[in-house]
Amino acid sequence: MSQRLLKSTAVVGGNTLLSRVLGLVRDIVIARVFGAEAGTDAFFVAFKIPNFFRRLFAEGAFSQAFVPVLAEYKAKQDRRALQELIANTAGTLGGILLVLTILAELAAPWLVIVFGPGFYLEGGDKYVLTVDMLRITFPYLMLISLTALAGGVLNSFGRFAVPAFTPILLNLSMIGAAVWLAPQMAEPVTGLAWGVFIAGLVQLAFQLPFLARLGLLRWPRWGRRHVGVRKIMRLMLPAIVGTSVVQINLLIDTIIASFLITGSVTWLYYADRMVEFPLGVFGIALATVILPRLSQEHAGTDPRAFSRTLDWALRLVLVIGLPATMGLFMLAAPIISTLFEYDAFAATDVQMAALALMAYAIGLPAFILIKILAPAFYARQDMKTPVGIAIRAMFANIGLNLLFVVPMVIYGIAGPHAGLALATGLAAWLNAGLLWRGLRRQAIYQPQPGWWRLGLQVGVALVGMLAVLWLGTADESRWTGWSWSERGTQLLLWIAGGGVSYLLILWIMGLRPAALRRTT
Repeated sequence: MSQRLLKSTAVVGGNTLLSRVLGLVRDIVIARVFGAEAGTDAFFVAFKIPNFFRRLFAEGAFSQAFVPVLAEYKAKQDRRALQELIANTAGTLGGILLVLTILAELAAPWLVIVFGPGFYLEGGDKYVLTVDMLRITFPYLMLISLTALAGGVLNSFGRFAVPAFTPILLNLSMIGAAVWLAPQMAEPVTGLAWGVFIAGLVQLAFQLPFLARLGLLRWPRWGRRHVGVRKIMRLMLPAIVGTSVVQINLLIDTIIASFLITGSVTWLYYADRMVEFPLGVFGIALATVILPRLSQEHAGTDPRAFSRTLDWALRLVLVIGLPATMGLFMLAAPIISTLFEYDAFAATDVQMAALALMAYAIGLPAFILIKILAPAFYARQDMKTPVGIAIRAMFANIGLNLLFVVPMVIYGIAGPHAGLALATGLAAWLNAGLLWRGLRRQAIYQPQPGWWRLGLQVGVALVGMLAVLWLGTADESRWTGWSWSERGTQLLLWIAGGGVSYLLILWIMGLRPAALRRTT
């Protein structure tokens, strides 16, 4: 079983890796063409707003509620009932989001004030430009949410590759918009907004033929009274609260950043994108695979298998997540310099974005753990427990923001935006710790033997990796003076050196790949 999960995770992770690489190319193109200035700040806020709601509906509350109910219907109902559930869910979700989109188009000026009040108070063209671009990007929410529904169905039937490939289309669309569409626009940066809208259409259209092959493509219909839809909606309500807590944390960061110096929103964006790379390739890929599995094991009333699946996933987090954190932290400045320090993106931008990346990296293992631990509750259709935990983490994040950022602003300490990133990371650790404690207290998760040995093996390997990476980052000023090819070559060499040293020490310490394929 664990070998199939590992294979599925590799399929999702491989496609996600390709998507993240193209995402980096996209960000490099945007950084080179537009730099870190008022136009990019405006676009990233206009893009962040539909993404805020997307993570509530598409990747957040909806997926967490829909997949367990879908798994239950798949296990206990006939084919016709499954088709009716999908059709009624699609119609109801689409109808609700259509109304929301219309309201957002009308309320765009007020939404921008909520998400970027500093733009409004500052006056000038930045606020107006953000409103204009928001009206272009917001329909993406409805399109990508329906895409997520289709992806949830495909994942539940083991077709992981198609949903994992779909985000690649967003990156291709935005790269094309930056290179070819933006120069044709009166305000070039609005080309990026149109690229987002076009991507939503393409992503949805791409997945529909694969649904048809499964015989599950039916015309959507309004079905609020359908039993399965009502159950999904009941599960969504607490899930929306829980997911919104995470998004509120990000919203608070954006609001505070909008009051800081120009470029702060952009620096945080690029740092977050670097953290999203390992989080997406590994964390989200693993979470995508185990949620259907955990849901099936819960529906089949097999608590021991449920616990073993969770234990297997947590071991992978330890073995893969911690070295990824070490690499991001130690190579923060070289990574930002290599990828973005060209044309309009200056050396100061590298320093500021690298500070944010180091702060975010501290929270990377916690971000991954949340992606693994929360689905253990969702699969059991328990939304209330993670919601309560997320609310506590939200208030902790607010307090930490005030603790870190306010003194830095008052005393003129450089990099207050990095305080926002550090607060987010520490609050994530609190969230993950409370989720783990809840699973243990309810006896849902029982650790399998071998954790102490694995922890020692990983700890020693990390020390060796740290020593290697320290040699490569002792003098970060060298990177700015190098050409792109020199930076790229050096970065690849040090990443390879750190990775090889880590794996070699793990091998010497006795860890073999077979140990990560077993769940017993």
